[in-house]
Amino acid sequence: MEALSERVTRRAGSTTAFTCALAVVLLWAALGPTFRFSNTWQLVINTGTTIVTFLMVFLIQRTQNKDSLAIHLKLNEIVAAMEGASNRLIDAETLSEKELLTLETYYAELTKLAKKDAHVTDSHSVEEARERHTEKHGKRRRAS
Repeated sequence: MEALSERVTRRAGSTTAFTCALAVVLLWAALGPTFRFSNTWQLVINTGTTIVTFLMVFLIQRTQNKDSLAIHLKLNEIVAAMEGASNRLIDAETLSEKELLTLETYYAELTKLAKKDAHVTDSHSVEEARERHTEKHGKRRRAS
């Protein structure tokens, strides 16, 4: 079943498939006068397009799920292999929305730090951003 769905997916996204679909619609439209634009004539195209759409939704979702999984695995491998990368990001797609928003806040701090650097090659970690943030707030509290 997997091999079949992969072949269908590949072919459905081709120029040939689009040309065939366009030809079917043009043929259907050309036959309109012959069938006096009857309800049956309209039902033929409606039924055909509904069936194709129904099947394609599942096929596209299957392909998207597989591609998404492959991308997540590749990104996990990169994060796991990079020294200094935060392992918290491995399987980030399994985190809750709240957890993702918290991580987004940390990375916003990294962006601020990076913008202050004179060299574009300087790098910072989430931990460093938090440490600097804590230090800064500690100095402010002592000054007041």
